[in-house]
Order: sequence, then structure tokens, then C-alpha cells
Amino acid sequence: MDRETTIDSGQNLLDAAAGRDLLDTGASGHEGPQASGHEGPQAGSHRVPAPRSPVMAWNEWDPLEEVIVGSLDGATIPTHHLTVIFNLPRAAQPFYRLASGWKYPKFMKKLAQAELDNFIRILAGEGVRVRRPDAVDFSKKFRAPRWTSRGFCVACPRDPYLVIGDEIIESPMCWRSRYFEGDAYRSLFKEYFRAGARWTSAPRPQLTDELYNYDYRVPNLKAGEPMRYTVNEFEPVFDAADFVRCGRDLFVTRSNVTNLMGIEWLRRHLGPGFRIHEIESRCPQPMHIDSSFMPLAPGKVLVNPDYVDVERLPKVLKSWDVLIAPRPDPVEGFMSRISMCSPWTSINVLMLDEKKVVVDASQPTLIKALKGWGFDPIPAPFLSYGPFGGSFHCATLDVRRRGTLKSYF
Repeated sequence: MDRETTIDSGQNLLDAAAGRDLLDTGASGHEGPQASGHEGPQAGSHRVPAPRSPVMAWNEWDPLEEVIVGSLDGATIPTHHLTVIFNLPRAAQPFYRLASGWKYPKFMKKLAQAELDNFIRILAGEGVRVRRPDAVDFSKKFRAPRWTSRGFCVACPRDPYLVIGDEIIESPMCWRSRYFEGDAYRSLFKEYFRAGARWTSAPRPQLTDELYNYDYRVPNLKAGEPMRYTVNEFEPVFDAADFVRCGRDLFVTRSNVTNLMGIEWLRRHLGPGFRIHEIESRCPQPMHIDSSFMPLAPGKVLVNPDYVDVERLPKVLKSWDVLIAPRPDPVEGFMSRISMCSPWTSINVLMLDEKKVVVDASQPTLIKALKGWGFDPIPAPFLSYGPFGGSFHCATLDVRRRGTLKSYF
């Protein structure tokens, strides 16, 4: 497996606005330190990246130069747990209950692998350097002092890792089956670290029963029931895929895998040079922002109207074009019926630059809309990847995008 590093020169330096205090709670519209109740640590205000770091990405749309793409090696159906089962579409739940802990059937992996290989060819053809995680057998049972589990897979590197500038941030995920997922990325991250990247881990979560709301049931939001979550505030947890980046501003959705403590940990870690805005979700089973709210380019964001109330978006977005995504086109087939994902994974697209966007070939209505909005869609089949956890954005982790840190608001 290729482990050679291409190191960029220091074209990416911080702009002069690092001293501005930019904390923001998001939907409330209140800005400044009063919004979070603290001044914020000063350590994060001088985030000057290593000038030759191989890792550098500030947003979702700068030209993509290097990316980690997920792998199906060792993929295992995750151990049954409320954080798993209540984040799945109802039709798919019986399959994952019955098959919990078993390796994915070979025919499923074969279908998904063919689509993954095609996606990798597209990226390589666009001049993007593709890196891959190591193979790990996730079917092996492991034990913590107060719980046991088997693993899952590394199909979606977007979930456990967030790249901010030259820093790789490991997230404290709440799925017990993902506790040792990072082993598959260790050799890559050690390579990046030795070449100049920063590498940080959020506090290691205990994942004891105190974290989980075992009396959880899916709320009926249409009937006026309040939002409920599978995790509480026992300790900080978050999936990196609940955040998207727009330079000095990040957007997040509180979800069944991301709690308020997790959001606050990242806010304090990044410091006053960045703002984190919360996007209120109307999804009764929220998990990962990139099927609800997807920035595509400076001044343009794609929004799922079922899960996001555009009238309640953070005020900073008033100057942006809010593109309302068309409803997902219907899809057929076994792999779609047992997908872990909502049909709204249709907007889980990957920007190669401000115009080129990789989008699922099964979504002609969205493809047409993207063209009308001035984008250059690259259709590719990817429905068979759904049972492994996501689509194009989930299946990738930006390592390097050619650009600099800016404020877009």
C-alpha cells in the first residue's frame, strides 16, 4: 500500500483576523463570548500551521489535492446497541438486529466495492491523491472494564476525524463498536505527524451505561413531542461528521451521537479564532449534518428542507444563497432497503473544487438542480455503500485542499 507523502510548501498561512473573538452559539443569533458564557482559551487564537504540513484543509470546497477514502476490509455489522439501532431507518433495523456482530455478506461487499473502486478512479482521474486506511478485522470481540463489543468498519473516515487547517482531531465517538476504529489510520497519521501535521485527540470517552438514555424512543416531532437523544451529557462525545467547515465558521448539529459537551469541547479547543454555529435539526433521529446541511462553495449551502427550517438558520447565513435540495428520487433494490442511511444521503456530496461535485447517479433531479445552480456534477453510482454507513462525503476525509483560512461571513 502506498505510504509516500507529498508535502506542500507553505501556501496556506493564517489571515490577519486571528485575534477577533468569534464564538457563536448559532441559532440564537447571539455572538461573542457572552453566547457561551466564557471568554474562551487563548491558546487557540494563534493557530499558525506548520508551513510544510501535508495536512491542510479549512473548508468543504477548496481544490482537493489529497484525500483518505474508506475501506470495506474487515467490515463487521456493528454490535447491537441503542445508539446503533435507533439511528437506522425502521425498515433496516431487523437486518442489523439479527446480523449483529457478523461479518457483512460477501455479495454486499462485492457490490459496494465495485462502486467504491469507481469512485476512487474518478478522484484519481481528477488529479486527487487517494490514501487508504490499513486493513483491520473488526469481527474480533474486545472488552472494556464495564462493557464488551465487536467492531464495525472504516467505510466512513469522515465520522471519527475532523481536519482543521494542519490539525487532525480525533473525535470521541459514542458507538462502542467504533472504539478502536482509529487503529486503521495510525500509520497514515504517524506519517502526517512526522511530516509536520498536528494530531490531537479529544478526551477518551468511557462509554459506560451512564452515557446512554436506555428509555429512549424516537420522538414524534410532528405531534409536538420534544426532541430526545440516545446520549446525555455524562461526558463529551461527538462524531466529526456532525460538523462542516466554512473557514473561520463551523456548523454543527446536536444529534444522537453528538452532545452539547462535545460541541463545547471543540469550541474551547479551537479558541476565539473560530465560531461554531448550531443548526437545529427537525430529524427525529438526527445523526451527521451532511445529509441536512452541506456547504458547496463560498456563499452557497445545500439544505434538506425536511430536516432544516430555513427560517431558523443562524443569522450569519442571511448573506448566503440557501439552495433547497429537491426531494430524493426513489431508488430500488436490496442494498437500498437495508441502507443505514436516510434517502436524504442524496445531498451527501463531495466537492472537488468550487464547481465540481461528485453526486449519486441515482439522483437525476438533484443533478439537474446542481447544474442549474452553476455546478458541474460528476455522477457516480454509490447506493450499495449505504449499508456500510454513508455516501461520498462520509466515505472521505480531506487531507489537503489548496487554499487559505478565510472568514466567509
